[in-house]
Amino acid sequence: MIEKREFYINGAWVAPLDGKPCDVVNPATEEPCAVISLGGVADADAAVAAAKAAFPAWSMTPPAERLALIERLLEIYIERSEEMAQAISMEMGAPIDLSRTQQVTAGSGHIKSIIRAARDFQYDRMLSDRYPEDRVLLEPVGVVGMITPWNWPMNQIALKAVPALATGCTMILKPSEVSPLSGTLFAEMIDQAGFPKGVFNLVNGDGVGVGSRLSAHPDVDMISFTGSTRAGIAISKAAAETIKRVALELGGKGANLVFADSDEKAVKRGVFRVMNNSGQSCNAPTRMLVERSIYDQAVEIAAETAGKIKVGVPNEEGGHMGPVVSEAQYNKIQGLIQQGIDEGARLVAGGLGRPEGLNRGYYVRPTIFADVNNEMVIAREEIFGPVLTMIPFDSEEEAIQIANDTVYGLTNYVQSQDGDRRMRVARQLRSGMVEMNGLPRGAGSPFGGYKQSGNGREGGVWGLEDFLEVKSVSGWAAE
Repeated sequence: MIEKREFYINGAWVAPLDGKPCDVVNPATEEPCAVISLGGVADADAAVAAAKAAFPAWSMTPPAERLALIERLLEIYIERSEEMAQAISMEMGAPIDLSRTQQVTAGSGHIKSIIRAARDFQYDRMLSDRYPEDRVLLEPVGVVGMITPWNWPMNQIALKAVPALATGCTMILKPSEVSPLSGTLFAEMIDQAGFPKGVFNLVNGDGVGVGSRLSAHPDVDMISFTGSTRAGIAISKAAAETIKRVALELGGKGANLVFADSDEKAVKRGVFRVMNNSGQSCNAPTRMLVERSIYDQAVEIAAETAGKIKVGVPNEEGGHMGPVVSEAQYNKIQGLIQQGIDEGARLVAGGLGRPEGLNRGYYVRPTIFADVNNEMVIAREEIFGPVLTMIPFDSEEEAIQIANDTVYGLTNYVQSQDGDRRMRVARQLRSGMVEMNGLPRGAGSPFGGYKQSGNGREGGVWGLEDFLEVKSVSGWAAE
């Protein structure tokens, strides 16, 4: 049994002041694999005090010096990448190959892109040639509380902690108590890299304890949260009392618009994109909207593709799908699959229960519903599991209307060989991101959504700007 009961506060690993033990459950075995401490108000307060004390010196540290420490962090991260892969695989069930090639590399990829963006970033800018004595200064927002999810742990920690470090903020990270081992390992890397005391702090805890305290704390200047829309609303309400900045990356119910002129791999690609990471991605294209002339064929391809996806244990190498993260998540997904059946959607792949041969662990069958309409619960609620709904459409206008008929607006997808149509549709989709014909967005592109998918943007230059205040100054001395 792994024991990680201490918190990282003010440059040292310290015993909790207000902690209670919490088991970390391996979703493949349903057995505890580690024990951590859930902190309380006193632990959160200690971490905030350390971050506040460290802020004046760190915020005035030259950007090049901050960047040099981040480059050292990247070296350590790469050196210890196998440790990170094993930790993520054990805590949240990602198959080890996926953990190595996607989970871990998401973190290193973001660190690299943030380094590139920070190298050329101008924190001191002349307003214009017309006003040479006016300056616009971009300065760190201050102490940041960071609350990250369990599904892509290093992806989200890197997108928050690294740009905050680069811009001169200090921080308190509360990783998900469901998958805390990767966050603890990241804190070890921060310590190894030699960041000053108090710049980065880690306190494990749940939302009710540490999360709520950080959200309402008067000495926290900003909250950056990734998770459910429900939790994002609660955090926003708590933060409103102190008028702190709130950046939210929340849920999604992405539509994948498959037109009749799409390439032959479009449907298969869409199914794999949903099932990746066991369906536990906020930007998954979980509603496949298909032009009616190719709808029946698309349903056959989708069902066949899902039927061939292997589900297996995380510690075996290969391209299979692992379990979902917890019993609560498993039960939620099963309930929504039953809801789809009850609503009259046509089940063409998967369904209730575990896959054949797996009688222990939180494994879900890759599931596809056809003949869904956009009023069904399975088309409107974020299932966060390996479940795809398929909806036919008759026209481009109808496809756009269905795609936008949701409270979410994170990522939508378009499949068509007609370039004019792709651009036309992309402009009308109400989402922060649009991916077309299977092409991923480039490194450093902004990540975030419209509507109840959140606000703010993470990644690249936009990720740096999220952690900066804008100061306008007149009478600047000529250089």
